[in-house]
Amino acid sequence: MKISIGKAAYTLIVLCGILYAFVALRGPNGIQSLMDKRKAVAEFDAQNEQLRRDIALKQARIQRLQDDPREQEIEIRQRLKLAAPGEKIFILDEKK
Repeated sequence: MKISIGKAAYTLIVLCGILYAFVALRGPNGIQSLMDKRKAVAEFDAQNEQLRRDIALKQARIQRLQDDPREQEIEIRQRLKLAAPGEKIFILDEKK
């Protein structure tokens, strides 16, 4: 059984290609790295969606404050702890 040099070289090239593919897929930039990157992208997308919802809520609140004087008055009174004449304000300390 005589193996020709061409067949041996072809077999060696195929084996080197398979070995290279195995090392490349198992290395630091291989399949596991790709899966980790996809997972990170999915997490960032979820965070971005949550931030978009938060922004929409805050924009709606800003719009209500701009349009409704009663809403403005409530906000001012809460932040500055102001009371209308004849009102009493009770501030409870909930830090225990």
